[in-house]
Amino acid sequence: MSEQIHDIFVIGGGINGCGIARDAVGRGYKVALAEMNDFASGTSSGATKLIHGGLRYLEHYEFRLVRESLMEREVLWAMAPHIIWPMRFVLPYHKGGIRPAWLIRLGLFLYDHLGGRKLLPPTATLDMKTDPAGKPLKSLFAKAFEYSDGWVDDARMVVLNARDAADRGATIMPRTKVISARRDDALWTIETEDTVTGEKRLFKSRMLINAAGPWVDHVLSDAFGTNQAHNVRLVQGSHIVVAKKFDDPRAYFFQNPDNRIIFAIPYEQDFTLIGTTDRDYKDDPKDVRISEEETTYLCNAASEYFKEPVRPEDIVWTYSAVRPLYDDGATKAQEATRDYVLKVEGAEGQAPLLNVFGGKLTTYRRLSEHALEKIGEAIGLKGTPWTAKSSLPGGDFPAKGYEAEVVKLKARYPFLADPHARRLVRRYGTRAIMILGNAKAPSDLGRNFGSDLYEAEVSYLMAHEWAYTAADVLWRRSKKGLYLSKDQAATLDDYMAGTRVHA
Repeated sequence: MSEQIHDIFVIGGGINGCGIARDAVGRGYKVALAEMNDFASGTSSGATKLIHGGLRYLEHYEFRLVRESLMEREVLWAMAPHIIWPMRFVLPYHKGGIRPAWLIRLGLFLYDHLGGRKLLPPTATLDMKTDPAGKPLKSLFAKAFEYSDGWVDDARMVVLNARDAADRGATIMPRTKVISARRDDALWTIETEDTVTGEKRLFKSRMLINAAGPWVDHVLSDAFGTNQAHNVRLVQGSHIVVAKKFDDPRAYFFQNPDNRIIFAIPYEQDFTLIGTTDRDYKDDPKDVRISEEETTYLCNAASEYFKEPVRPEDIVWTYSAVRPLYDDGATKAQEATRDYVLKVEGAEGQAPLLNVFGGKLTTYRRLSEHALEKIGEAIGLKGTPWTAKSSLPGGDFPAKGYEAEVVKLKARYPFLADPHARRLVRRYGTRAIMILGNAKAPSDLGRNFGSDLYEAEVSYLMAHEWAYTAADVLWRRSKKGLYLSKDQAATLDDYMAGTRVHA
């Protein structure tokens, strides 16, 4: 038994769990967090990777959510300018299309004026016959609307919240499953199991936060022994990645005849990301995979717009995730609310439980603040909201300062190739120097595992960011999995296993 009593114990190491843990420990609460796998190994690394207002949510009258999201875009950009940056989106239009021009204009007017836009440029109208954005598209699209949103490295945003929470004193435990939780009057007794070693531990906490994402109902059923809980609607979203379809830095917003939308987005310098799908999901979230039907849907939808069709054989990678939307009874998956719902349970004198349903990357910080309000009401207030003016680790430079950081890093380490320097600043910001140390040449970075992934970076990720397997490094801490062969990935896995044994 841990001797200490925690104020809050968080179940779930996705964006909401890590965000709540970070906010809480920064206010002075004693915090522990358990994640059964790696951070962001579920929904939080399977997003379309946008910090966005949610233009299409306006159609479902989700004005509160859109306004909050729009206001958060620049707050998050300032917090983490290494992993978040602005992106312009091109929405091609043709007469007789899915939505009339006046409706699109109205939506974009609201988007520009609902709040929060200071640095991001406003909406513009493009002539697709002369604008470079028209080049990869069919000539049918003579006109387009262009608006601003943001891009985020989703999995890194999660792990940086976890890192900052740990730096501030939280107990952060990946690969740790909560196997039971019971109330002993005003305290929770939580039993955890290390999924690597099998070691079991007991914790005491004044409040429990269930932020398990798609598993939120599983936790209620399994850990608490509640009868079949049903609070979330699981909706599968799948994405495909193909070789680069266009050179323009802008992304595309495509409208489909079934009223759904997909994005085509520049991805990792050499690729184009296309997604997402929206369909109800009934199986275990850990087994989610793109279906043949979804692959065909995405290829066909993108091919309606691009001159050169997108074919299944063009796909270099796919990923799928399950969004745990609050079940509001909507008939269609794409109509289910994207807003979040926070519910506190527990009678007078009982230890309280906060269940987190829904949410999205863009609103995680505000969700965390609202969760802290409920935590304060339940077990007593500590501190005040602080995250809006904070930086995530490595993000302590101006919102528009990325290029200047690249120049600084290359001046300090002249041997770095430009793409390598840019990638290090994009992933680690000002903490890139913790990886590079006193290196004077590439050979000082140790073994090269393929592309520009060196031993120094892998060692940093193992020591500071809880990386345990090659997949943690290649698909969540970086996207080098797109560049390394299966043999190279296996070599990395062997190296990491050997390093762990000798640690």
